[in-house]
Amino acid sequence: MNTLNLRRLPVLAGTLLTLWMAPIAHADGGRPMPLNVPKAYTQECAACHLAYPPSLLPASSWQRMMGGLDKHYGSDASLDPATVKQLSTWLQAYAGTDKRVREAPPEDRITKSAWFERKHRKVQPAVWVHSSVKSAANCAACHSGAERGDFDDDGLRVPPGLDPRLTRGWSD
Repeated sequence: MNTLNLRRLPVLAGTLLTLWMAPIAHADGGRPMPLNVPKAYTQECAACHLAYPPSLLPASSWQRMMGGLDKHYGSDASLDPATVKQLSTWLQAYAGTDKRVREAPPEDRITKSAWFERKHRKVQPAVWVHSSVKSAANCAACHSGAERGDFDDDGLRVPPGLDPRLTRGWSD
């Protein structure tokens, strides 16, 4: 290799790293969905609600949740032991570690975490109970990228049938 090519090597390596990371980087500092989501996670968890990115909760929350699937927020979400082990291992590996999720929220609910409440402080109570939203846990009602773990304000949309006046100031 000549000198010119060696000088380009760091630029090439940086470009490749950027392209590799692009699918998991988000403008909001992101809590994206990992690229290696187990099929069982989307089949089982997303059958009832959004398959939440594991980084939205700390490892301790996921551990309690997976240990109590027979009483999963009022439902029996029991799984066979092999699937529990697979999903528990994956959730632990990708659990949140940043300062926003260092402490487990009350009842291990994402919607009761301090960061969630802060980010949604301008959402009026009428929005959460609207027929096209139903609850604060229905991220996909307003966040068009929720399935990918993209909750950036740029992807906000007014849910069908919701009075747009209720959304004033959402992304301020």
